[in-house]
Amino acid sequence: MIKLITSESEFNTELLMKTLSGRKMIAYMKAYGAGYDFCRFYKITGENDNFGEGYMFIINSTLIICGDGHLEADDELQMFIDMNMPFRIEGDQKILSGIDMGERYQVLNRTVFELVPDKDSYTFAEEFVDFDPYLPDVYQILSEGFPNIADFSLWYTDTSHRCRHGISRVFTYRDSTTASIVFDIGNEALIGQVATRVSARGSGYAREFLKWLALFLNNNGKKAFLLALDVRVSFYREIGFREVEHEFVLERIDVEKDSASKGIIN
Repeated sequence: MIKLITSESEFNTELLMKTLSGRKMIAYMKAYGAGYDFCRFYKITGENDNFGEGYMFIINSTLIICGDGHLEADDELQMFIDMNMPFRIEGDQKILSGIDMGERYQVLNRTVFELVPDKDSYTFAEEFVDFDPYLPDVYQILSEGFPNIADFSLWYTDTSHRCRHGISRVFTYRDSTTASIVFDIGNEALIGQVATRVSARGSGYAREFLKWLALFLNNNGKKAFLLALDVRVSFYREIGFREVEHEFVLERIDVEKDSASKGIIN
């Protein structure tokens, strides 16, 4: 059964804190609450108490699903997906593996990395980091690296809102590389939206910046993670970040790259 959630008190926080997807759900609830149509939260239960428990939320055409390991995709969930047609579906791998993708979705492999600091980061030129950059400039950097990024107004509204509520934080380095703290919940942070201007690629800025960010967060008592599709895995390995998990996400292949119906990027 799928039930719309109307307040954070309906969450099983202990369950959600076990995964990055669950922590992301908590973060978005703290940022938006349950009163927006474009950011909706649901509880999923099986036919009885022995059939598991889970949660999902849909934000800007991205559907994120968390489960306790017992839930599987069923007809009701399939109907929900068919009705909402999210651009991206991610989260609980057991549930995702039971979704009928048809010809609309493709499977993308993704690796979870833990950011590991190293001593070289102590010599980093921190004066070139902008801790509060102009967001339109950030979007311009991202648009060069992410062809599937949502349109500017959607991205700006979401990013600025989360930053104002203390859930997210955006950085740039040398006006060329950007990365964001997507959320920081329970001393675990998710890093996302990492990109470098085309004109600055090959400069080593992203490598320097991410190593510094790993140290910056570590010094503040944070364990940080990032998510990488296959095309970026070798880069994060070379930096020295640690692979902790491999997963897959589902992404639509029937949506034009310049469509406004795209999901958030991590």
